Amino acid sequence: MFVPDNSLISCAGLKRFVPILACLLLPVTLQAADAKTELQLKDHFAEQFKIGAALSEAQILDKKPGVLDLVAQQFNSLTAENVMKWEEIHPSPQQYNFSTPDKLVSFGQKHGMYMVGHTLLWHQQTPDWVFEDGKGNLLERDSLLERLQSHINTVLEQYKGKVQAWDVVNEAFNEDGTLRDSKWLAIIGPDYIEKAFEYAHQADADIALYYNDYNLFKPAKRKAVVKLVKQLQSKGIRIDGVGIQGHYALDYPDLNEVENSINAFADTGVTVMFTEVDVSVLPFPDEDNQGADISLDMALQQQFNPYADGLPSDVEQQLAQRYKQIIDLFIKHQQKIDRVTFWGVDDGQTWRNDWPMTGRTDYPLLFDRELQLKPFVKDIIN
Repeated sequence: MFVPDNSLISCAGLKRFVPILACLLLPVTLQAADAKTELQLKDHFAEQFKIGAALSEAQILDKKPGVLDLVAQQFNSLTAENVMKWEEIHPSPQQYNFSTPDKLVSFGQKHGMYMVGHTLLWHQQTPDWVFEDGKGNLLERDSLLERLQSHINTVLEQYKGKVQAWDVVNEAFNEDGTLRDSKWLAIIGPDYIEKAFEYAHQADADIALYYNDYNLFKPAKRKAVVKLVKQLQSKGIRIDGVGIQGHYALDYPDLNEVENSINAFADTGVTVMFTEVDVSVLPFPDEDNQGADISLDMALQQQFNPYADGLPSDVEQQLAQRYKQIIDLFIKHQQKIDRVTFWGVDDGQTWRNDWPMTGRTDYPLLFDRELQLKPFVKDIIN
């Protein structure tokens, strides 16, 4: 809704056109609109790091009014939540879907944003055909490498000069530091990560190249990624940064371990980013209930979806305290952190509502379901 400049409005002038009640309510309306714009995250943190958001397809296509206006106002970096992953952007051998990613990139360019592509290689959301020949048989190593290079070349050429950085490889390690069992590993071997970074550099030498993963606060996994960075560097293969995802909870993880990871990655000489930040307030289900539809079981609703009707003040205070701890940590290490990206924009459109159980009501982001900045955010950064 357009709200005119306060200085251009007088109640006397409006009385001819609207009821007196509307005139009386006008200051309240203006105050609410001003509250939404009075604090801009990208400006507040301009001296520390970029502030980013990941956008879903629905958000890119502007299906929820007001989201894109809010994004332009509050953020200076954008990441595609899903539309640049292989199954979305390259669903069949001869088909590339650039339409929606193009819209995201154009929006980012229009508003002078730092664009991050996500992701060129991942074990999930990659179609089966990528690993198979025309008869459904698994490819040999060289054929899969050729297919990977072709994909990287095509995607990076599409966004050359428009996207400044790419998550080249996503989530390649297990919690114990071993390489994740995937078709990439099985067919190509452990050097598939090296090849992906080589191909990305060859395709566009001007973009920043990142490795991205979750749970990097775990010592074994952190150690494995540090080892990867050093191996790439020793072979002259460019890697510019490590993305720490940052899907956290009210009491998990230990932020001392997160700090250890910031220091460990920075010590290798690469840039550190927090790439997928959110803080869930909901209990994490046991393995048997993961993937369950919460709406089908009343007992599960009561146990795992306790705040469907709103967040209690004491839990909101816990969320505020947790975010304060996290943001304080980011600011402490601002010389090492280039970007902080939140995985979503508002609570109404967050993946946390449907993972690891569908149909829940979570509150993990800085903006509520009405696109308002949560009051505690102002308290934290002031």
